[in-house]
Amino acid sequence: MEQSVITTVFLPVALGIIMLGLGLSLTIADFKRVIVYPRAVAIGLACQVLILPVVCFGLAKLFGLAPALAVGLMLLAASPGGATANLFSHLAKGDVALNITLTAVNSGLSLLTLPLIVNYSYEHFMGAEKSIPLQFSKVIQVFAIVLIPVCIGMLVRATKAAVADRLDKPVRILSAVFLVLVISSAIIKERAHLGDHFAAVGVAALAFNLASMLVGYLVPRLFRVEAKQAIAIGMEIGIHNGTLAIAIASSASLLNDPTMAIPAAIYSLIMFFTATAFGMWVARRQA
Repeated sequence: MEQSVITTVFLPVALGIIMLGLGLSLTIADFKRVIVYPRAVAIGLACQVLILPVVCFGLAKLFGLAPALAVGLMLLAASPGGATANLFSHLAKGDVALNITLTAVNSGLSLLTLPLIVNYSYEHFMGAEKSIPLQFSKVIQVFAIVLIPVCIGMLVRATKAAVADRLDKPVRILSAVFLVLVISSAIIKERAHLGDHFAAVGVAALAFNLASMLVGYLVPRLFRVEAKQAIAIGMEIGIHNGTLAIAIASSASLLNDPTMAIPAAIYSLIMFFTATAFGMWVARRQA
């Protein structure tokens, strides 16, 4: 009963609050920046939507991950960047406005790309008989969990800016608390197998994390995107929305497989350390 309440009630509510916090920091102008930074946004989205799933797929095969863990890692690759990327980008002297734009646009795109990538991963790693159809109801569920709270937050920001300012800090704190609780619940649920899972997917999650940041930083630099924007893209792509992946994997109305949440939980712990090291490295290069 306790686990059912966590997966059916707590996780969607937690994710909704986190997405509400993101919405409180967004305005229509953030989406309009696609026009201002078309090249940087296009390269960032190409890295996120096209390159990363291929890299993740290769790593899952290279490390010989168990089917459920492989699908969980692919689910993480398909998840958009998290709001935490904005903070790390700011500390590393990246272009935070570009971060916000990428988060906003990619959150919308993920409604289409995430089901496609997860469905392919299910079919490849778990066999055709395990394949899940792209059900309209599941797309609507993801839409309700992710975009509706963001839209509510944006509406509050647009109509009651003072209220949004007052809510911003408490909601951020609450979001951080929920992030810890969501990760903890995923770990507790699989605590009996945690050591085995960490041994099985820990190195793969670390490799994917490092690859994400390097792809996000080096590919834009190869296309002569300025350093501040490349830092922003690196953080945006390296800091995935692990909470979204955990919620989708664990929710009884979505994938309903706690094992698939393990890669995102481990990744969410690793990325804070690697993002700090990456930020220090690129900030030193900037200096």
